[in-house]
Order: sequence, then structure tokens, then C-alpha cells
Amino acid sequence: MLVKIFGSAIHGVEAITITIEVNVGQGTRFCLVGLPDNAVKESEFRIETVIKNIGYKMPRLRTVVNMAPAGIRKAGSAYDLPIALGIIAASKQVTFARSPHTYIIMGELSLDGALRPIRGVLPMAMQAKKEGFGGIILPMQNAREAAVVEGLEVFGMQHINEVLAFLQGGTRSPETPQPYCPDFSSEVDFAEIKGQGMVKRAMEIAAAGGHNIILIGPPGAGKTMLAKRLPTILPPLSLEEALETTRIHSVAGKLGEAAGIITMRPFRSPHHTMSDMAMVGGGSIPQPGEISLAQNGVLFLDELPEYKRSVLEVLRQPMEERKVTISRARNSADFPATFMLVAAMNPCPCGYFNHPQKNCTCMPGMVQKYLNRISGPLLDRIDLHVEVTPVNPASLSSTVQTETSGEVRKRVIAARNKQAARFRELNRSFPVSPGLIAANSPGASTYSNAQMNAKQLHHYCRLPPEARELLSQAMKKLQLSARAYERIIKVSRTIADLEDSEAITPHHIAEAIQYRTLDRESWGRQY
Repeated sequence: MLVKIFGSAIHGVEAITITIEVNVGQGTRFCLVGLPDNAVKESEFRIETVIKNIGYKMPRLRTVVNMAPAGIRKAGSAYDLPIALGIIAASKQVTFARSPHTYIIMGELSLDGALRPIRGVLPMAMQAKKEGFGGIILPMQNAREAAVVEGLEVFGMQHINEVLAFLQGGTRSPETPQPYCPDFSSEVDFAEIKGQGMVKRAMEIAAAGGHNIILIGPPGAGKTMLAKRLPTILPPLSLEEALETTRIHSVAGKLGEAAGIITMRPFRSPHHTMSDMAMVGGGSIPQPGEISLAQNGVLFLDELPEYKRSVLEVLRQPMEERKVTISRARNSADFPATFMLVAAMNPCPCGYFNHPQKNCTCMPGMVQKYLNRISGPLLDRIDLHVEVTPVNPASLSSTVQTETSGEVRKRVIAARNKQAARFRELNRSFPVSPGLIAANSPGASTYSNAQMNAKQLHHYCRLPPEARELLSQAMKKLQLSARAYERIIKVSRTIADLEDSEAITPHHIAEAIQYRTLDRESWGRQY
């Protein structure tokens, strides 16, 4: 007898529906075909034990399990459940009252028949809805994650016997979908930062325009403290962003058990000893790296010069294209990489170059050599270069209340909404949701000033003659590159948006120029 069960395979961050065909006929051999990996091949021993332990018999006839399409590699142990159900049904030990063809069924089995959680449930559920399946059956621990997909019945099961009872006609209530609500809660707040008015202003500009930023200053100046508070002033995740971010973390196995949709922007802070593959993703079966796990959030690189040169250089293309393609001999996968880069570094090996009180002990030329660990093309892609100076004791002991993250976030959201309205013609297929940043959605081509291309820059950022002249003089004096020229205009556009100004004025350009610390000819030179 031939039985078909539908499962799902993960390719990149997308799911592909897999047809698992089980046929029991004459012969004595068990055959598993369809390009399975070792984990799938080993399922024969798990499944045989499970079938015996729950009171059924493993057929001693020729059993062929085909996983189609055969050209797609099947990986992992999540196919245990559909294969076991197919074997039991194909050997005529049960009769299904409900057609399994209307469900995507996935789950790993313990030897006693209990279901273990699996990866990539959200893309599976999204693909199941897209292809018209009525529901999805999976381990209970993954049910909350899949239930965020509206219009799809999600059945979380704890044991294979529950799945068999349901398919034989038993009643079961699907999981209740949870309404999406962005989360603003955080253990840290901008109000905890004393002094550093100029740096906080730069962080606000970076958040408002989606700009990359680098903080340069001595140890203890507050660089890490500032970076960790940046997510608290970013706009809330839209539903589309939350689904995309959750999908990536689901594929990478980072959600944990019983986790639902991600409601806060990611903040990733990998250690400087990481490898190239850990940064961009990879593996024989491509998996997302840190730049994809930071999708729609912040990637914080502390002690930037300490990272391997190759790790930093692989950032260049994803920062421009907002995606990374992992190519292997047999396949390739695209992962999204729309993130804000926040970097921090000491100004020199000893850390005290330009310190107002402590003397730098570095030998002549060491400061510039230290800075040269970061390539010019990478620095060009960072919009704001900000020098962080130590806070004086009077500011540290001050009891004056400073702005909270919520107060700053209101201005950031207003500026982002202004950009959303400006780019609406470009992203007209992505309607604005009340209270959220509509254009900041996965499919939108441009949703912030930092992502404007040259054509959009010319159209939306026209400079008056006096502003153009000021920028021209700065280009000559600082010897800036063409990319730095564009970055300054983008930052000035964001500054104008924060002031609710349609025109970019000379003082907007002047402020943007001062955020190019590392481009100054005198910075990093010792006399």
C-alpha cells in the first residue's frame, strides 16, 4: 500500500514542501531514498523502536520511503514523525479518518514516542499557508511559534499516539493565535547615561536614519554602555519585520522552547575571536551568521581593530546589498542582512590617545598603525565617526534628570515616519500600519535615509548653493571619498528630518561633517 505524508525542508530561510511517500510491498529490505543526510538515514532505527514501543509492528516486508523532490537534500531528524506515520498507515495497521494530505507534519521522535522540538517551524508554517494546507502538526514546544501565522490551524502534540488519535478522527483544538504587540521593555535606558550630549545626539541621528556608527574613545568612556542602549530608541518592529526576524532565528535554532514571535529588535554582540563563517553564515548546509541574526536590529562590534581583518572585510558587501549569498558546490542560499552596525574602538593600543588627563604611552606611528587595522573601504561605509571623551566627575554625580529612551524614541519614530512618507511611492505595496514604521518591512526597497541609492539621493537630497559649497570645501580639506560624500548628505537629510525640515541647510551639512572624525587629516597623528 502507498501512503503520502507532507513535510517540509529548510533552504536558507525559506521552506520547501516535501512529499514523503511510503510503500510497503513484497521483499524484506528497508530503503530510504531522496537525498537524505545521515540524521535522516539513522531514523530507521529510531522509528522501528518507536513503532514497537507504542504497540504496533514494524513491517517485515519491503518498505520504501521516498522523499520528493529527490534533488533537494533532506537534513535533520524532524522527518521521524511523518515517516513513522507513513509506515504505520502503509502497513494497514491504522486507517486515517482525516486525510493527512491537508497537513504539514514534522517532528523528531524519542524512543518512547514523545515528540522533541525542531528548527525552522515558522518558515514551514508560512509556506504551508502559502500552498493552501489546512494546518500543521508539530511538537507542542513549537506550537506557539507557528501560531503567529494567521489562517493556519496549528496542532501541537506531545506524543505520536496523540497524532495517530487525531488523524483517526479524534478531536483537538488548534492553538490560539496570539496578537502581535511590539515590546518596549528593557533593563537599560538612555537616562542612565550621564553627560555625553554630543554622542547621544549622534546615536539619535543614527537611529533616526538607520546609519552605521563607530565610537572612538579611551577605556571607561562609555562606548559599550551607549551601544547597548541604542536598541531602546529604535522604532518598534513592524509585524513584517518581526516575522522575518523570527524566521531567521527559528532556522538557526536560537528561539528556544515554547518561544513565540520576536517582539524586540535583536542586539548581537559577537566576540572578536569569531571566524568569517560565524559572521556571514555558512556550513555544508548553509546557516545564518551574525549579520543575519542581527536582521532589523543592531550588530555591535566592540574593540573593532581586534577582529581579524578577513572577518571585517566580509562585512563590506552585505552592508551595501543588505543580503549575503552563501554558495556551496551543491547549493546556495540567500540570507537577509539589513542591520545597523555599531562599532567601538580605543584610539590606540594603550587606549589613551587624545585623553584629557592621561598621557598616551604608544610609540610614534603606533596610533596610525592601530587605526590602519580597519580598512578605508569599511570606514567609508560607516556614516558617523564619533569621538567619545571621558565624563567629568561633576557630570557623573549630577542628579539632573536626562531624557529617557522613550522621549528620544518619539523623535526617532517621527523622523522614520517622515522617511516612510517620502519613500511611499517606492514601497507602495507595503501599506502603513497605525503606530508602526510601515516602510521598514522586509520587502521594501528603501525604508530609511541610510539605504538611499545614488538616484534617490539626487532626487530627495538637493542641496542649496551655500550648502553645496560648504560640502565641497570639506571634501577638499578632508580628502573625502565619493562614498563619504554621499554618507554626509544622507546624514544631513536625517538631521533635517529630525528638525522637521524639508530643505537641507548649511548647518545640517556642517553637523554631518563633524561626524567624520576618522576622515580628518590630523586625527591619529602624533607629533
